[in-house]
Amino acid sequence: MLEYRIDRRSGVATYLQIVQQTEHALRLGHLRPGDRLPTAKEVVAATAVNPNTVLKAYRELERRGLVAPRPGLGTFVLRSLAREESAAGSPLRTELAAWAARARAAGLGRADVEALVGSVVDEEFTGRPEGAAEAPEGNG
Repeated sequence: MLEYRIDRRSGVATYLQIVQQTEHALRLGHLRPGDRLPTAKEVVAATAVNPNTVLKAYRELERRGLVAPRPGLGTFVLRSLAREESAAGSPLRTELAAWAARARAAGLGRADVEALVGSVVDEEFTGRPEGAAEAPEGNG
């Protein structure tokens, strides 16, 4: 079952952390259609957050079409966000795992790897190096 980890110092609203962690589990295939999310009571017991915060997160997931409540039974996953390309054993995941092992062997720590990967992903998806200012539109 999914276990939420709340970072109270992150600056990210608690309900959004629950939403993000649920989406992450859906992307990695840890949650599949038909799976039941932890009850609000279970999340409160594990994380000491307000029950209304959990319910707000679950409503947001429902609004996104990812889960649906079943009165008296719980909240269940409707659809997955997993992609075959990121599944365990896929060529991309295997290649990434090998790269991460090389980075660790080279002495990079987790924060270093996360920063490096984030930078490369930003460059790849925005088309410009991290920290580069956007070119002004027009000729001024």
